[in-house]
Amino acid sequence: MNLDNHSTLVVLIAGVSFFMFGMSLASKALEKMMANRVRELLGKISKNHFLTIGIGIVLTIGLQSSGAVTSMLVGLGSAGVIKLPQVMGIILGAAIGSTITVQLISFNVSQFGLPVFATAFTFYFMTKNRALKNLLSVFMGFGLIFFGLEFIGLSAKAIQEIPYLEEAFQYLSQYPYVAFAASIVFTGLVHSSAVTIGLASTLALHGLVGYQDAMYWVLGANVGTASTALMASVGGGYVGRQVAWAHLIYRVLSALLFLTFINSFAGLVAQLASPIGGEVTRDIANAHTIFNLLAALIFMPFIGLGSRWIEKIFAPRDDEQEFTTEFLQTNDYHSTTLALAYARRELMRMGDIVQSMIEDSIDLFKQDDPELLDSIADRDNRVDLLQHEIKLFLVKYSSESNEDTTKAVFKLISFANDLESAADVIDNSMADLARKKQTLKLDFSNEGWNEVKSIHRLVVQAGQLSLSSFQAKDSTLAAELIHLKREIRKVEKKLKLSHIERLNQGLEESINTSSIHLDLLGAYRRIVGMMTNHAYSLVKSGRRKSDDKTTKDSRRR
Repeated sequence: MNLDNHSTLVVLIAGVSFFMFGMSLASKALEKMMANRVRELLGKISKNHFLTIGIGIVLTIGLQSSGAVTSMLVGLGSAGVIKLPQVMGIILGAAIGSTITVQLISFNVSQFGLPVFATAFTFYFMTKNRALKNLLSVFMGFGLIFFGLEFIGLSAKAIQEIPYLEEAFQYLSQYPYVAFAASIVFTGLVHSSAVTIGLASTLALHGLVGYQDAMYWVLGANVGTASTALMASVGGGYVGRQVAWAHLIYRVLSALLFLTFINSFAGLVAQLASPIGGEVTRDIANAHTIFNLLAALIFMPFIGLGSRWIEKIFAPRDDEQEFTTEFLQTNDYHSTTLALAYARRELMRMGDIVQSMIEDSIDLFKQDDPELLDSIADRDNRVDLLQHEIKLFLVKYSSESNEDTTKAVFKLISFANDLESAADVIDNSMADLARKKQTLKLDFSNEGWNEVKSIHRLVVQAGQLSLSSFQAKDSTLAAELIHLKREIRKVEKKLKLSHIERLNQGLEESINTSSIHLDLLGAYRRIVGMMTNHAYSLVKSGRRKSDDKTTKDSRRR
């Protein structure tokens, strides 16, 4: 590849940029593919440290970013869904999982960058299957990563001929702790340890950085990647801060520990690899993997002690009240009826949160409001917490009670699941649509915006009917809710046809916002469907009672 028309520095920056963009593209695509599995894996958090470390490894491999995993944990911690001791193992596992990408790029794969990207790009635009598009996006991302490595390699060859750049790398070799600090800063800026280690490996391959010098880059990259979680914890709850600082402290302590014998460690890794041969990039990748494995083994016995220490240092402030259940505090109710009554009260509290999300969802599309997006996400996390606690509470009574109680428990759990799903639609689908609208600086047409507001009013009404009918066990209200659901379906079809008419007229605002507009209407319809599920059994029960009453009256006559 001939790049004589560009300066070496431009080529180097381009290589790093391609690498970073590829990492971002692959990570976001994998996050979409892993969406449901992430929730399932987090649901398996336990006191078993080996299991939680394994979850951390799997999540990081799936998302291709330890920063994304720890940021997710920070968010869940801030919402009160998790506690620090539960996720300490995931933090250790995330560090191990981050080594997989480095292992992959340590092979001589740069020449495959363009073919992989071009092939994936071609099929991406030939398919309409969303799952396949996400998978092809992953390949496109890795193609850009490999392509970026090729650019970095080309620039590395030319750097040897530029005195001031060569002197800069010589300076870093003479003062390795400066290189360690610089790699921390660089990783913090690019939010990816793989980028830093990939750059160091490529420079080492071309002789600009020594193998042992690259070890300081590796350790610095492991510390710098903690910046992502620290930034995510700003403005969050105290548990989120604990998770972020636990991540940072673990990274710093493990790096400082290995700094004391880094030359011996580097020599040992190279010696172990020497029988099978391989380039210096393989030695660096192996050192990175072995470092994180050993660090996890060393610190794993101290997870409990470390958690308690961090919880004391980063204790909640006086003004921070932990969000938790209000009516399920008692672990054992002597009366099953009383237990179910308290569960219903907690469930209605959960419903009120979901209803507030429905009411505020329209405001997401009025203007760019990061605080409202954060509030929606926080409320969704609270709904997740309440659903989890309600299910755990009720499962206990379903296994110890009669058939009627089991049915009642099933209805409560089903409604809790529906509420949680409705909240997810708002926090995921609608919030994404709002971000897209604001990012592209789009506006609905006046007619389109009025249509969105009209269906929103109906959905708010449906939410209120849903909660009222469930709380009162009123079959009449339930029948009214089912009728309203059918009306909303008709309204949605009518509004879609109206939107298509505006498209046929060539109205620019409607054309620009078409996908957002239609997806938003569909999201509101899905919410109503979820909030109505419980109504059918209420109506059926009401009819049965009415039939029984009619039968009794006829017998009396």
